[in-house]
Amino acid sequence: MSKTIRVGSRESKLAVIQSEMVIDAIRACDPSVQVELVTMKTTGDKILDRTLDKVGGKGLFVKELDRALLAGEVDLTVHSMKDLPAQLDENLPLVAVSSRETPYDVLVLPEGCTEWDQTKPVGCASARRTVQIKALYPEIEVKPVRGNIQTRLRKLDSGEYGALVLAQAGLHRLGLDARIHHIFTPEEILPSACQGILAVQARKDFDREILQQFHDADAWDCAMAERAFIRALDGGCSSPVAAFAQLMDADTMKLTGLYVTEDRTHSRIETIICPRSDGAACAASLALRMKSEGSLWER
Repeated sequence: MSKTIRVGSRESKLAVIQSEMVIDAIRACDPSVQVELVTMKTTGDKILDRTLDKVGGKGLFVKELDRALLAGEVDLTVHSMKDLPAQLDENLPLVAVSSRETPYDVLVLPEGCTEWDQTKPVGCASARRTVQIKALYPEIEVKPVRGNIQTRLRKLDSGEYGALVLAQAGLHRLGLDARIHHIFTPEEILPSACQGILAVQARKDFDREILQQFHDADAWDCAMAERAFIRALDGGCSSPVAAFAQLMDADTMKLTGLYVTEDRTHSRIETIICPRSDGAACAASLALRMKSEGSLWER
């Protein structure tokens, strides 16, 4: 009898597309394996009237998936890696990550519009984006927006917002590149840690060999450095920290980190160059140094 691997996913269209990318890679590695998609609605998908920092942070997007994985109801779970909490259950290790899709944030206008109506608020779901948008456009009102990408776009197109700031990767995977009005450079808005990377979790005894064609070592090293930066700062949805790593060559990494003081009155961005093999350690050291110097900074 052929083995069946059950892949757990949030039920949104984007989450399903991303999970199907993993399923396709498994089938390509071993066509004899049967793969079943199991979708579920997470707490983060159900609570849409409050921002995540008010209801428990990024863990709300993985809570139900983790429970199903620990209970043996699914064998793998697939996540947008930026949605994973800084601390993971040691019994549910990351077993693979995807190559990185474009990691940048983008500005999206109402359908059919070519000019940005700055008299209406910008819809933004994260503290990280909010801080950086306000620095770029001090006169613009930023208003929280929740829901999946299609829900946010409907709110935008109905006139509730003048623009949205979203991740380019999600729009691209949904085939919605035409909605992009402007791509923010990292100098304008530093991306979320691990933005554009998919993560696969499993129980400790899972055989990772089936994911060998999916896993990307370059994305893994960048992701580990970025997660080390935010973990050192205890960064989550309530904290507007950000980190972005790039490989300059096979052995060298450039990492840029954003730190904002707790009262959000001071912020700073710094970039380091370090050995790729020491990326995570150097990222954590940078984060702790920035935090220790935070009281001396001025915007």
